[in-house]
Amino acid sequence: MQSVKIVAPGRVVVEEQPIPAVGPDDVLVKIHYVGFCGSDLNTFRGKNPMAIDQVIPGHEIGGTVEEVGANVPAGLFEKGMSVTVNPYTACGKCSSCRRGRPNACRHNETLGVQRHGAMSDYIAVPWSKIIPAQGLTPRECALVEPMSVGFHAVDRGQVTDIDTVAVIGCGMIGLGAIVRASLRGATVIAIDLDDEKLALARELGATYSINSATMNLADELNRLTDGNGPDVVIEAVGSPFTYVAAVENVAFCGRVVCIGYAKDDVSFHTKLFVQKELDIRGSRNAMPNDFAAVIRYFLAGGRDNAEKLISATVTPAEAGEALEKWSANPGKVFRILVKF
Repeated sequence: MQSVKIVAPGRVVVEEQPIPAVGPDDVLVKIHYVGFCGSDLNTFRGKNPMAIDQVIPGHEIGGTVEEVGANVPAGLFEKGMSVTVNPYTACGKCSSCRRGRPNACRHNETLGVQRHGAMSDYIAVPWSKIIPAQGLTPRECALVEPMSVGFHAVDRGQVTDIDTVAVIGCGMIGLGAIVRASLRGATVIAIDLDDEKLALARELGATYSINSATMNLADELNRLTDGNGPDVVIEAVGSPFTYVAAVENVAFCGRVVCIGYAKDDVSFHTKLFVQKELDIRGSRNAMPNDFAAVIRYFLAGGRDNAEKLISATVTPAEAGEALEKWSANPGKVFRILVKF
């Protein structure tokens, strides 16, 4: 079978690999589409210290069941069923796992980062990680995992219908947060530097949008919230500017939810932490109920928006060129899918 591999910064190859053996507790998935995410882009750029050497990337998976191991409970999976995959591991022993939050497992290994991923014709995974998605196409299934990360951030922010939620960053994960906050009845303010992304954010549920490159962010947020600031700010960029902006602009007694990794140190005036009595929360990966919520959203009509989230579809042979183009202009990409 073919596998896409990032063998060095800026270098991608397609290699022949054996089809993986199917263990008694495994399901063999025929891969149809895999999405490139920001961690894959950072690996390609040589800026992902968590990635193993010469990694096969990919954890945004759309496929079909090909073969089922002997110990897999009968009736759960049928050949040809559309599925996606929960790509995270959990040790079951650390404090996160014991508290029922395996998405933040201290020893997590994500497909395509700390272990080889799914950018191959086939992948074998434990049956407990298979997420059935009957009614969706494998192409739509490849969008479930990144959307679920945004859904999880909204859950971390405990968003309700009385909240005003500002989402900073309208990439794929930020759009997931906008969709989920809108589904919960919140008033959503989308913030980005790109008008095309803001237009899509409004289509997906944002009530208002702010282009922070051409508008004064603080003034606009104050105008839209009667001077109070948003109840919840979800940071989905990962830059010092957006981290500081989230803390400065959130309402008193508000919640700040951080998804993005800032690669440089961030300097805060900690007075605001105390003066505003803020809840500042990290949001990592997603929980099974977040995957289920995204699938339900797609089945309930959200699939009409699925194609708008796909910036390009390429072959394995074109994967390296696609990453080069994305690296040169990262602000214009939602998701690139590799079709097998």
